[in-house]
Amino acid sequence: MAYEREAAILKVTSEVLGAAREFLVCEGFVELLPVILAPVTDPLRHNTDRAIIQAYGERWHLTRSMIFHKQAAVRVCDKIFSFSPNIRLEPPERGQTGRHLFEFVQLDLEVRNATRDDVMDLGERLLLHIMEKVRERCRKELEFLGRKLPSFRAPFPRITYTEARHRYGEDFEERLSAEMETPIWIVDFPIEVREFYDREDPTRPGVLLDMDLLYPQGYGEALSGGEREHRQDRILSRIKFQGLDPEAYASLLSLAGEGIPPSAGFGIGIERLVRFLAGLRHVAETRLFPRVPGVPAVL
Repeated sequence: MAYEREAAILKVTSEVLGAAREFLVCEGFVELLPVILAPVTDPLRHNTDRAIIQAYGERWHLTRSMIFHKQAAVRVCDKIFSFSPNIRLEPPERGQTGRHLFEFVQLDLEVRNATRDDVMDLGERLLLHIMEKVRERCRKELEFLGRKLPSFRAPFPRITYTEARHRYGEDFEERLSAEMETPIWIVDFPIEVREFYDREDPTRPGVLLDMDLLYPQGYGEALSGGEREHRQDRILSRIKFQGLDPEAYASLLSLAGEGIPPSAGFGIGIERLVRFLAGLRHVAETRLFPRVPGVPAVL
């Protein structure tokens, strides 16, 4: 059948979504419908352009992540998640990395009063649960795709950003991912390289309580997250530190003034996860209608 490969990949994707939802509901999470348009979105200071439309006399951002909505949502429910479509207009050359789409879906979750260690443990258990269910329910599809899933045990090893960069240089994420036989956490990013909503360690100035998880076998970043700045004065200070305009984040600052609880969470890219599980060359293979930077779309 001409589309047998595509069907196998879609089956894996469907099981990933189901297994993730199954796990999180059992953990007491409540699912939110995603936010597609917002007056403010994730600044993401790396080189991604914003997609903006005009409607009702206002400028609306297509969501780059639900970070601010997650922080607001944990005022209502202490554990939330959403399968959130993201638009990030990456430079055309990133279309060749195998890891980048400019439209993708992120499993975004947040936990009120959680620490970084809490959500790291959650992320490990979530990944292992999804892998177990895909291995169990997609045996034929994995065999057809020629993929033998590895087995891992938690806890995964950790390395600090500073140590990783010292050992492996500028491209430490790629080199670490290619070298490892198990997922690995990168922790303690310097304040200069991350966003203003990542919480600074009160006992170690300049060090953020955040983390990234890398897949092994060269598949790159799996998830990214950490603890959040929630105090209005700290958020404002960090916005100014990054040279951003506080007026652009007036609604977030107003919300923080009313009170945002401490929280921690992460986002995990669904297409990258499926790419890893199915052993695919490019994340574009996970979508019937992929949006690859620099590549014209057919439909």
